[in-house]
This record gives sequence, structure tokens and C-alpha cells, in this order.
Amino acid sequence: MSPAARGLSFAALAITIFAVQDGLSKALAAEHPPLLIVMIRYWAFALFVVLMAARRPGGLRAAARSARPVLQILRSTLLAAEVVVAITAFATVGLVATHSIFASAPLVVAALSVPLLGEQVGWRRWTAILVGLFGVLLILKPGAEVFDPRILIAVAAMIAMALYGVLTRLASRSDPSQVSFFYTGVAGAAALTLVGPFYWQPLAPEHWPLMGALCVTGIAGHYFLIRAFEALPAVVVQPFSYLQLVLASMIGIWFFGESPDALTILGAAIIVGAGLFTAWREARRGAGRVAA
Repeated sequence: MSPAARGLSFAALAITIFAVQDGLSKALAAEHPPLLIVMIRYWAFALFVVLMAARRPGGLRAAARSARPVLQILRSTLLAAEVVVAITAFATVGLVATHSIFASAPLVVAALSVPLLGEQVGWRRWTAILVGLFGVLLILKPGAEVFDPRILIAVAAMIAMALYGVLTRLASRSDPSQVSFFYTGVAGAAALTLVGPFYWQPLAPEHWPLMGALCVTGIAGHYFLIRAFEALPAVVVQPFSYLQLVLASMIGIWFFGESPDALTILGAAIIVGAGLFTAWREARRGAGRVAA
């Protein structure tokens, strides 16, 4: 298998695992506080991050050496909080609607990169961003009698996800990816541990296998995603995130009885189309910079 084919396989496998992880999170969130679920999951993830960092040249000291530690802690804490809100959205509005909203996160990242990172976004990508946000409005159905205000939980998680993406880009200007990865796991786990014990409740014996599977899928998904990024440029891997929308929606429909309406399906299709166009434009810009 060629390196490119191997990278594509790793990316598809990682996204599939993340979709399964979302289904497990939704099942557990029906019985337990999302903050508790995420804290236990992060404990396992942090252990994985520490073990990986210890095996790299320089060990833990090199992994923790950041030029901007405050920024790293901020973005890591924001991601941990976003995961808690996301699982809350899974439990309240469902996987289909939540992931349909999440699909717009790369578009919001592109929009935020202008004022926060000083990046240039041309009129074509601005058009794609506006089209994608129109798709979000179709899903939200503001002013309609069927409007469910709980879907704003998914919007809040999406905005936090997008802001995390912008802060990660900012951190990458001064720190290598292994440093950001280390802080993502360790600082996120530390932040959750400060709050999570207040939400502690015993897990029923039949729920521990689900919790164990959630921890394993979290570790495995990140591992295969790392392998994908080692083999492929980020602009190639990023569009695979839309596969998670499809897979998570299938899990929501088959296992949780979710039934998306026509506007949700149409809005998701518009968002995915706009997102793929934005990724394509970003890839072309990257190719142009390399050629130059």
C-alpha cells in the first residue's frame, strides 16, 4: 500500500472510530452527567498522550516546552469544555442535528481567521461561508413553530470548536504539533479534574463496558488521525470530517431512532458542499504558495 493510500485509510478509520465514540457518548449521557463522562475519557486520553510524549526525543520535558503556555492551556481547556457541550447536544437534540451544525465549523474557522489571524479570505470563500451559514439557518429554522431552542447548544459547541481551531492555528506558529497535542490531553484533563468530581456519581456495572469502549475509541481515533496527518497534508485529511456527519447520522437513525426532517438534510448538504469548496480553495492556495 502506498503512503497516500495508507494515509487515506488511517483518516477514514479515525473518522469512523470518532463516529462510534459519539454514539457511545450519547448512550452514556442519557444516564450520567456529560462532564463526568468527558473527565473519565480525558483521563485515559491524557495517559495516552503522556506515554506517546515519553517515547519521543526529549521526552516529557520537550513535549511540555511551549513558547506560549497560556495560549496552549486556554485552547486545551476550551476544547475540553466544547466536548462537554457537544455531548450535551448529542443527548438533547441528537447526533444528526448536532453533527449537521458541526459541519459548519471549518467555515467559521475560515471567517474567524481573518480578524484573529490576519489571514486573507477571497470573495469565493466568503461566498462559500455565507452559503454554509444559510444551511445552518435551514437547520435552526428560526421563527418557525417547530424551532427547538435546545439546538442552540449544538451551535455553542460548534462556535467553541471553531475558536479552538483558530487558537490551534495560532499556537502552531510558535509550537510544534507534538507540543500542542501534549497540552490538549494533559491540560484538558487537568481542567476537567478541577470540576468533574463535583458531578461524580457511581456508574452502573453495565455502563462500565461502554465507558471503557469510549476511552479506547478516543485513544484509537486520535492515534489513527495522527498517522493520517503523518502521511497526508491537512487539507487532504480535513474533508474526511464530513464522513463523520454521515456515519454519526446513521448511528443516530439506526440505534437511537432519530428522524431528521427535510430542512435538516438540505441544510447539512449545503454546509458540506460549502465546506468542501472551502477546503478545495485552501488546497489550491497551498499549492500556489508551494509553487511560488
